[in-house]
Amino acid sequence: MTTKHTADKHAADRHDHAGHENPKTGEDTSNRDKNPDDWTTGDEPMTGAQASYLKTLSEEAGESFDDGLTKAEASKRIDALQDKTGRGK
Repeated sequence: MTTKHTADKHAADRHDHAGHENPKTGEDTSNRDKNPDDWTTGDEPMTGAQASYLKTLSEEAGESFDDGLTKAEASKRIDALQDKTGRGK
């Protein structure tokens, strides 16, 4: 049974303390479609998971692997190599 308090709490959970929508509680809770150029951490070094997957894709595509990419650059490169290899889509 849903009470008014529970419904009000869920409505409040959709907003952060500044009154903005919380992007993790709406219908689409993923950020996978967010442009890597808009990532706040996009200029940080790529993650270990990105590096591992990118190395695999690079080998399959017969292309060189660049271990000095940022998170955003790695994401774009992964997308391009997935298109080339047919993986992940």
